[in-house]
Amino acid sequence: MPRVSLDAAAREREYSPSSCIGGDYAPYLERYRVESEGAHRTLPVQRDLRYGAAPRALIDFFPATALAGSRPGLLVYLHGGYWQELSKESSAFLAPAWHAAGFAHAVVGYTLAPAATLPAIVAESRAALAWLRAHAVDLGFDPENVVVAGSSAGGYLAAAVGGRPSRDAGHPAVTHAGPGVRGIVPISGIFDLAPLVGTSINDALGLDAATAATLDLLRSPDRFPPAVVAWGEIETREFRRQSRAFASRLAADRTPCTTLEIAARNHFDVVLDLADPRTALFAAARALFAGPPPR
Repeated sequence: MPRVSLDAAAREREYSPSSCIGGDYAPYLERYRVESEGAHRTLPVQRDLRYGAAPRALIDFFPATALAGSRPGLLVYLHGGYWQELSKESSAFLAPAWHAAGFAHAVVGYTLAPAATLPAIVAESRAALAWLRAHAVDLGFDPENVVVAGSSAGGYLAAAVGGRPSRDAGHPAVTHAGPGVRGIVPISGIFDLAPLVGTSINDALGLDAATAATLDLLRSPDRFPPAVVAWGEIETREFRRQSRAFASRLAADRTPCTTLEIAARNHFDVVLDLADPRTALFAAARALFAGPPPR
């Protein structure tokens, strides 16, 4: 779907996801925090595994229940917050459902803007995935059975981590995270960043038109793994358009892609469907993994 022309006020509104829910998203953040505290309290977890030198370059890892001769798949989660809010500590709410389903789970922390640029945040996210794969034997998961999910800004990061340079694209040298991941689950993501330039969202990010163009995943020469692209029914037109546009880009590349518009969900609670085994989003994400999960 092509980019639409919006004036400054319209772009500010369309890229403010809380505009669809009256502006108050604090209750959703509080739910993330409470459910994440419960996961940390009740599940086995290795906290603050360091993958880089930055203070927030840490991972919380929830191992799967050990079964003889098995190597479970790993779901990696990259949190949202427009790359300038939230943390791994409040983003562990997926862990109980995926632990119960037999999967390992990793929640990635990364440096927030303005302390880091968006290219640096992408690089950190790729470094986190590379670190996880390098330590797969010690952590007890299958490094070839990894799916990366993220919500909102994390949806962009999940796609960026999963992208691989095309062989014939002449893509600039970028530090990608080793062999590609098995699948990606970008939820309510932004994939074309140009509309953010000139909005208040960009005050911390400092994007200019040239940088936004280099980070544009809709026009990137990268190839992507199979995907589940999801968004809430109660989202701004631009957020819905962005997800549909990314799904269309995958379809043009003949990349397997499941698209889901989740009824009665908004930008902040749609990710909670990924924490519920009864939902279509959970089932579609689980289907990206190779073979049956360990039981």
